Amino acid sequence: MTATDTLTLLHTGDAGYDEARTVWNAMVDRYPAAIARCRSTADVAAAVRYARANDLEIAVRCGGHNIAGLAVPEGGLMIDLTPMGAVEVDPDAKLARVQGGALLGELDREAQKYGLATTAGNVSHTGVGGLTLGGGMGWLARQFGLACDNVNSYELVTAEGDVVRASKTENPELFWGLRGGGGNFGIVTEFEFRLHQIGTRAIVAEFTYPTDEAFAVLRGWRDLNSTAPRQATFTANVSGDQLTVGFVWVGGPGDSDALLKAFRELGNATSETVEKMSYLTLQSRDDNVQGHRFRRYWKGHYFKSLPDDAIRALLRNPGIGASLQAYGGAICDVPDEDAAFSHRDTLFEFVTATRWEDPADDQERITTLRAYAATLDQYAGGAYLNTLNGENVNRAFPPAKLSRLTALKTTWDPANAFHLNQNIKPAESCLPQAGW
Repeated sequence: MTATDTLTLLHTGDAGYDEARTVWNAMVDRYPAAIARCRSTADVAAAVRYARANDLEIAVRCGGHNIAGLAVPEGGLMIDLTPMGAVEVDPDAKLARVQGGALLGELDREAQKYGLATTAGNVSHTGVGGLTLGGGMGWLARQFGLACDNVNSYELVTAEGDVVRASKTENPELFWGLRGGGGNFGIVTEFEFRLHQIGTRAIVAEFTYPTDEAFAVLRGWRDLNSTAPRQATFTANVSGDQLTVGFVWVGGPGDSDALLKAFRELGNATSETVEKMSYLTLQSRDDNVQGHRFRRYWKGHYFKSLPDDAIRALLRNPGIGASLQAYGGAICDVPDEDAAFSHRDTLFEFVTATRWEDPADDQERITTLRAYAATLDQYAGGAYLNTLNGENVNRAFPPAKLSRLTALKTTWDPANAFHLNQNIKPAESCLPQAGW
């Protein structure tokens, strides 16, 4: 590999190699031929050129949260962006420049120094890059749109090792595809985000109900969501014989008291929790410092509606985690044709997930979850790209958008060098005949 001043290559046995190849899902235990620890855009470009010249599979690591562990290539080159974690905030312009390896927590911390934020996910050690390129759902999305809706520009290393920028005026078709099309078109080394003045406070409300009230409560929760203020994101969690519904509120208190009153009228809760907290606490409350030791599996759906029969199916939960999170608001304000991200008319995102430690439990856990998720297939209207787990990418995009994305892939990565992702294949005639 052509050396740069800052690039470090790790191989088996080197200090830091095992740490770098370890990702969030402990089921993933692969050994890259080398790990390129990149500290600059030039490092990333050099790593891409090296991999292409030596016919090595390319994988890109940031937060390492992809459920299938696509950041870790067996015998390939892992391009590790984690040393590229800088965040610079301009509070006057309300902009943040974020390197491609930054984690959400760092973006939140820097922006919150000025009471600012942009839409980011719910776990602070998630990578900014993976979240944003797949769309980027978070507690601010109903107010300000998805993470990808708040990006002004991208700096990108292409499959040829060149560096380009994409914005509304520069490579606009690439800009369109990066807004929800995943990591198919290159490696993003810098994002420019718009920030919003939200203050520093949040409210989390949760109400738990027994089995005999669950159906009526979830129907009422669904109906109440239709008039919810944009500061509120409704949530529901089901596990076995217990239902918890609630909402997350970000910004000034506004109508949160009225919403609390409406929730208290849904049924006879066995417990109620209303917590006022800092926005930074909200953004890290779902972190788990031991998270990387767990084996994990999940499935996801988008629901355009939530009919009573879907609620009944949802409540037939076999004791594993299942959640709903409301969409709508500013997500729907963005015209569908403006970005690759699809299914903006989603009402709720559904995810069912399980985690465990003993490899002997793998098959039972996975089989049980798949069977439960399958009972809800008939109510689904697409899926979030970032929750796809070995499924066809067409669940995330309608045919017209997938065709446009295929053309874009054929232009920017005709050999499918960047295929360890939720992959959009280029035109068949462009694919290599040997290799990976």
